[in-house]
Amino acid sequence: MLRDEFRGYNAITARRDLIAGLTVAAVALPLALAFGVASGSTPAAGLVTAIIAGLVIGLLSGAPYQISGPTGAMSAVLIVIAGQHGVRGLWIAGLMSAAIILLIGILRLGRIVNLIPAPVITGFTSGIAAVIFIGQIDNFLGIKTPAHDRSLQKLSGYVTTSLPPVNWSAVLCGVIVIAVMVGLPRLIRIPGLPTALIGITLATIVGWAAKLDVQTIGAIPRGIVLDQRYVPNRDDLHLMGDLIGPAVAIALLGSIESLLCGVVAGRMTGQKLAVNQELVAQGIGNLIMPFAGGVPATAAIARTSVGVKAGGATRMVSIIHAITLLLGSLFLASLIGRIPMAALAGVLFVTAWRMNEWHAIRYYRRHRLYLETAIFALTMLATVALDLTQAIVVGIAASLALFLWKVARLDVSIAPVEWERLDLDPAGKPGASVVYVSGPLFFASVNQLVERIESSPFVQNLILSMRGVPMADVSSVQALEHLWREHLAKGGTLYLVSLQPQVKQTFARVGLVAAMGESQFVWSADMAIRALAEQGPTVPVSPSVDETDLDEDERAFDDMPLGLATQG
Repeated sequence: MLRDEFRGYNAITARRDLIAGLTVAAVALPLALAFGVASGSTPAAGLVTAIIAGLVIGLLSGAPYQISGPTGAMSAVLIVIAGQHGVRGLWIAGLMSAAIILLIGILRLGRIVNLIPAPVITGFTSGIAAVIFIGQIDNFLGIKTPAHDRSLQKLSGYVTTSLPPVNWSAVLCGVIVIAVMVGLPRLIRIPGLPTALIGITLATIVGWAAKLDVQTIGAIPRGIVLDQRYVPNRDDLHLMGDLIGPAVAIALLGSIESLLCGVVAGRMTGQKLAVNQELVAQGIGNLIMPFAGGVPATAAIARTSVGVKAGGATRMVSIIHAITLLLGSLFLASLIGRIPMAALAGVLFVTAWRMNEWHAIRYYRRHRLYLETAIFALTMLATVALDLTQAIVVGIAASLALFLWKVARLDVSIAPVEWERLDLDPAGKPGASVVYVSGPLFFASVNQLVERIESSPFVQNLILSMRGVPMADVSSVQALEHLWREHLAKGGTLYLVSLQPQVKQTFARVGLVAAMGESQFVWSADMAIRALAEQGPTVPVSPSVDETDLDEDERAFDDMPLGLATQG
């Protein structure tokens, strides 16, 4: 991959990478500081995360365009963990999640994360945006309110309890940043304009010149290894059991966000992401992160897009952006330390708004996808009201319920065989109907077929045309066998025709083909009709299987009411 990427690398390509790397660094600096705070750690932790991620993950990445670092989605998960288990718990959960991501990549299971439905991801993203917004209200207002484990509790506290006096100087700094980030692109249409950096620079200058009484970031360590970092000890084993759920949530979110970033950037560049290599890179980078005092990182769509639009060609963009941030922490630490916390809150407010997948939300509304909209809203509310791991479970469970409800709708239609239209004399011909079945035949749908046949007038010969049945499970086989025995006992016959190969394999594996006889399974409905026409009127017969050959369970099944039998 590296040989292909750097084949023909020259001064022109290097200049493009340099410009793109510097542009990405200008965008990444304020976001790294802000997401460090939003993660429940410090601005310095966010900066260290961006530097290490840019160097390590960028070097090992599965595509030349990926830019990794602290992100808004990840910070919403991390702040909950930090609130419950402290920064040390955050580091341990980060290590555990890194090991999970690395294992997924090594075992080449990266495509598993694509199984999460789109409405769940959209709702989760919007919920995370709300969590970030709620978490920064204190910094924006310049106040301190009691901490809560759930964002919904935090939000209700602003309404139900009396608040400390608002620091209007802090609000001014936050408003300046919001105004610049929202208004400047409307006035100056320059792609990749670092509006967040311009906004916090202006807010910092105003705060310093006017000597505003606002809380600032404070001292930024000069280097990439913080004094406050993870040092292992035996007590960590007791925390690991409590952190399994959060670690899985971090791993899932990190994998999803990195691969989504790769999909977006891949469409922009025409270069496909090596999924499993990307996960290996994310796993290795995040294994290193806690030992330097950083927080879990993932690929960042905004920063990656900036790099692509700025003309970046190789992974040198990520490395140059990381080196630029490192030089900034070494030589501009005192200036960075003067940034007001309210200014970072302003950055996060705008970022949270932009995180929402508005195009997807509009798509659901425009096409009147009410059930998908409900899953989106349910996941979003669960993210704000519950633990983020629980929110994903709620969203996936709702999506599975919707999926089962949709696929369980079976299309069944019955058409009588009209012998005269087939140029055959109807006299002496047996009564017959063709039952056309379409849809998957399984435990949730087979009752519709049984009830439709039972509610129709008795016809001596039934031909079940199942060309539109892509799959069948054991419950449906049991129901069909019971239906066949009941029909045979009344003097009728049953043909199963036009079966898909995998459906017939299922029927054969559980013994239905052997029980009914191969002659009852023909290629098409017209072949079954021809067989009926040739044999003439049928006489009542008994099932071909001797009752004495049935074991106790089979006899019990035959005696079971049909409605119960079809439930498997």
